[in-house]
Amino acid sequence: MDLLIANARLFDPENNLDQVGDLLVSNGRIAAVGSGLAAGNGVRRIDASGKLVLPGLIDLHVHLREPGQEYKETIATGTAAAAAGGFVTVACMPNTEPPNDCKAVTELILNRAKEANASRVVPIGTMTKGRAGKTLSEMGEMAEFGVKAVSDDGDSVADSGLMRHVLEYAKTFGLVAVQHCEDKALAKGAPMHEGINSARAGLAGQPAAAEASILARDLLLVALTGARYHAAHVSTAESVELIRGAKAKGLPVTAEATIQHLTFTDEACLTYDTKTKVNPPFRTEADRAALREAVADGTIDAIVTDHAPHSRIEKDLEYDYAAFGIMGLETALPLGLALVRDGVFDLGTLIRAWTSRPAAAFGLDWRGLVEGAPADLVVVDEKRTWTVEPKNLRSKASNTPLLGQDVTGRALLTLVDGRPVHDEVDGTGSGGRTGTVGAN
Repeated sequence: MDLLIANARLFDPENNLDQVGDLLVSNGRIAAVGSGLAAGNGVRRIDASGKLVLPGLIDLHVHLREPGQEYKETIATGTAAAAAGGFVTVACMPNTEPPNDCKAVTELILNRAKEANASRVVPIGTMTKGRAGKTLSEMGEMAEFGVKAVSDDGDSVADSGLMRHVLEYAKTFGLVAVQHCEDKALAKGAPMHEGINSARAGLAGQPAAAEASILARDLLLVALTGARYHAAHVSTAESVELIRGAKAKGLPVTAEATIQHLTFTDEACLTYDTKTKVNPPFRTEADRAALREAVADGTIDAIVTDHAPHSRIEKDLEYDYAAFGIMGLETALPLGLALVRDGVFDLGTLIRAWTSRPAAAFGLDWRGLVEGAPADLVVVDEKRTWTVEPKNLRSKASNTPLLGQDVTGRALLTLVDGRPVHDEVDGTGSGGRTGTVGAN
């Protein structure tokens, strides 16, 4: 389908594009970017006045739950949620049942993603077989099927000798090693951050050192092996300083922070609402400030959702016993735009951390809003307010502390290779009809 998006603010900071104009999509690619572009016969035309057109967003850290936990989420519902959030590409973590530790599971994920026909899926394989931290997974054969990275997410590889081999093998096959940095002996499964608020809540806490100690060890191993390394869901000021130092030394290190950790602190846990229970836990105001500064200065490369859908079976429990995790693909965009409105960082910083920089971290093909590039893009209404409630979500899950709240900012149209995978454009259709985007 050919499409003309007219009168939009076209914004792509990596390509120095920020102008009001038109964008023409033809045969799955961006055919033209400019002003006063004409729509021929059979071209769908959308008047996007007052709206924002961005390169499609990329999320390097999601949990799609399939295979094995389809009652929480499926690849179909998860990628529909991603598309509704403006994400054209998501990298799915391998802690499924069975884990993605071989080509058979990788192939299943890719086939289900193809059937879903929504956002693009990049599977992440395991570092070790069964995520058991004992022997290496089949990295080579998974790489042949399109795996870009390996991780035992949910667990760190505790054995330093084995982690060295993980890095060496990942380097051999051109893979990124993505580490969940958590020393289980220090964290002890505690439900929140160790500090004044855990004492006030009467809950056990995880010290910041539980994260930073694994990261520090791994950075020494990266220096030893030269392997590409990505620190998952960084949450502490100590970790930020370690990453900043590693980059200053020229080590091949990238990092991510979740949109939730950029938004909330451990004070949120004082409500005992299990929808605030995540791992790593929400940290202190000082930690949040360090994360925000690290996104602004590029120390942290990518913002992720760590979309972790759960059912009420796992969340409607006492705080100590509830599962860790927040769903977030559909709420990420309004949270990110709120940070921009609050002056935490500018729009360019936010969009780079959701497009070009995560693509670079995982070696994904990316060109942005330029002529000839694949038409991976999203039309956003920055002013549209909507209520976070199950009827407004594509995900099966609603385990978010934003449940019942109004948020501002929504993806109205998401294209993957020029194909609409999410469409909330009012009064439009094919055949050259004219429409407008996103009535409030």
